[in-house]
Amino acid sequence: MEFYLKSKDNFYPCEVTIDEDNGRYMIRKSDSSGEYFNSPEELVAWIRENWKSDDFLDPEEFDSMLNEIKIYLPIVH
Repeated sequence: MEFYLKSKDNFYPCEVTIDEDNGRYMIRKSDSSGEYFNSPEELVAWIRENWKSDDFLDPEEFDSMLNEIKIYLPIVH
């Protein structure tokens, strides 16, 4: 799964990659730096803590991505 989100503060899009087949879980931020994670759950937790929909030109695109990756959120009992 790959997502490209256009941020408000840079021309280059943010990129989110969840590749379970190859064990790649990474984010490229708007400043072109990156974050690498050991699991999709860690990646989703980072997104929820650091990004919000109004950081992006199309907030609905961000919300749609979150909806797709919510399967990686831990289930709280």
